[in-house]
Amino acid sequence: MTSSILAKPAGRRSTAGRRGDWGPRNRKFLPEVQGLRSLAVLMVVVYHVWLGRVSGGVDIFLLVSAFLMTRQFVGKVERGAPLDLLKHWLHLFKRLLPAVVVVLLAVLAATYLWLPQTRWKEIFSEIWASMLYFENWALASNSVDYYAADHSVASPLQHFWSLSIQGQVFILWPLIFAAAALLAKVFRLRYRVLLTYVFGLVFLASLVFSIQETGSNQAVAYFDTRTRLWEFALGSLLALALPYLNFPRILRVLLGWIGIVAMISCGIVLEVDQQFPGYIALWPTVAAALIIIAGKTESPIGADRLLSSRPLVFMGGNSYALYLWHWPLLVIYLGVSGQEKAGWFSGTVVIVSAIVLSILTTRFVEKPIRDWKWAESSKLRAGVVMAVSLALVAVPLGGLQLHLDKVSMKAGAGSTPENPGAAALFAGYSPAASAKTAPLVPALTDIADQWPVWDGGCTVIDKSDESRTRCDNGNDANPAKTIAVVGSSHALMWSTPLLEMAKKNNWRVVAFTGGFCPVTDGTDADISPGCADYVRGALDSALELRPDAVVTTSTRAAHSLSTSEYLDPSWAGIISKVTAAGIPVVAIRDTPRFDQTPLGSGPDCVAKNLKDYSICATAKDQSFSAVSPTDALQEGLPGVSFLDFTPYFCPEDSCPAVIGNVLVYKDSNHVTRTYLSTLTPVVEQAFIAATGWEEGK
Repeated sequence: MTSSILAKPAGRRSTAGRRGDWGPRNRKFLPEVQGLRSLAVLMVVVYHVWLGRVSGGVDIFLLVSAFLMTRQFVGKVERGAPLDLLKHWLHLFKRLLPAVVVVLLAVLAATYLWLPQTRWKEIFSEIWASMLYFENWALASNSVDYYAADHSVASPLQHFWSLSIQGQVFILWPLIFAAAALLAKVFRLRYRVLLTYVFGLVFLASLVFSIQETGSNQAVAYFDTRTRLWEFALGSLLALALPYLNFPRILRVLLGWIGIVAMISCGIVLEVDQQFPGYIALWPTVAAALIIIAGKTESPIGADRLLSSRPLVFMGGNSYALYLWHWPLLVIYLGVSGQEKAGWFSGTVVIVSAIVLSILTTRFVEKPIRDWKWAESSKLRAGVVMAVSLALVAVPLGGLQLHLDKVSMKAGAGSTPENPGAAALFAGYSPAASAKTAPLVPALTDIADQWPVWDGGCTVIDKSDESRTRCDNGNDANPAKTIAVVGSSHALMWSTPLLEMAKKNNWRVVAFTGGFCPVTDGTDADISPGCADYVRGALDSALELRPDAVVTTSTRAAHSLSTSEYLDPSWAGIISKVTAAGIPVVAIRDTPRFDQTPLGSGPDCVAKNLKDYSICATAKDQSFSAVSPTDALQEGLPGVSFLDFTPYFCPEDSCPAVIGNVLVYKDSNHVTRTYLSTLTPVVEQAFIAATGWEEGK
């Protein structure tokens, strides 16, 4: 049975009783909305460049895009015009892609010319994701994958997350409009009311999901399309309701200014990047809705007077290109200069450059292709323009990736004599004559993948932090010994020699580790939230295995000039509970760090100084104390063996980034799988001596 509220023939509705000409219903061009877009993008740019914060302006873009799209499709249905979704999509993306292509080609060139090779693979993969509108999902995956890459440097394409979500909604929303039009026709329903129900349900479902996900896993929720759908739905609901709103002029003037003050202050009052997109994102979106509701007041003191001004309307027309350009310019500048953030002068140069490039892109790329009658005349021609646009990026990008694959294969083929790694420090070592001309291993472009390889795979233990995993080498049938690795990522990286030893000796290795989560009770401030609880659970899980030994790290090396190597005050007490259970512990001293050096991380420094990477080293005393903090515990912790491999990282007074033609570090503080593999003989000898186990048993 059809609801009486919905029952009414679909078709063109009378405008009687609707708001007057001050509202957007009777106007095709809305200068105040164009000004709103301009103000939003300027907020995004200023907050990013000068303040290093997120403004909430992107949320306004999402709402406005749905508002305008809903007006367009509802107008078509009510006029009885065909929707022709394929034509709509082809011509829409035909207009959007050319500016994207220009920016992506610029990023590709800048990456090749100025950014270190250690970042190439990540950026190249993100170019594909950005061009094909799934960058938000790529970032959602990486944002929680602590071991995927070093996240200390932002991606020059990170801002494409919002454009990707918009692109996905540009596909989804027209399908909703078309399905609703069909239902309205078949069941003789009122089209606007039906859409109101649909978008109302989308709004509620997405908002509830957004609140839940933001509370449990904000890093993923920020980029998740599903947590943002309510913002689009709010824009659609606004477009549907607006023709029926008719407020007094003085109230609309007040609403306009409340909206502007609210949207500008949002990023100042809130930590947007840490709290969005849950219910708090209602702040900027409702602010934008108030401005749109205020509409054209024709009051000398109305907010629309500011928003409809020629400078803001002009910038509104360039807002898309400005958003595209500002972030890559900022990130590439910071990457080249080595600065953490832009100053007032350099920030001004970035902003001015972005504005100039956006105007040029709009004037000479976006607008000509948008107005190109040949491309607008058929679906095939629009498709050709899209295909050519994609090819302009895909061809050089694919070529560079093929080149990187060849470099990786060449580096991977390096022989042991040419790339001895730690073996170069062994007594009696004689370097190969060809070592000087052999490529470094691993290849700089492959450095992010240098984590231990687990034949049995890894399982995420804590959804809120997916670096917290349980990894297994898969040898659980009848192992001679079982080793449990517990602690932070620094404990995890020592699994490489343990895994090689396990293959040789029929051992089982299981790791319970988490990023920034060493063995601690939580008193150490330099750990991730919830770490103490995770460590307790990880140790309980490890002890349930009844392992023959537990391996962890002991000290924490200095990571800035203002700190020194230390031992967590709670470490000894926690470890004593393990030994009290009759399980021996092997504790390994921490490795050097490159966190606060002027040279940058180890591999980045090498990438910038390939002709003389010997300068890429830190002073030994910058990371380590003259006497290890664990020396005082040698007699007080029976059942604990302390291993120190510092001489194989700092052979003299410095800690080089390359030893034996092998890259020692994969980032600022983690050792590569390749180097640790070359250190396996030393680790095995020390480990067997510490445990008293017999080799092969």
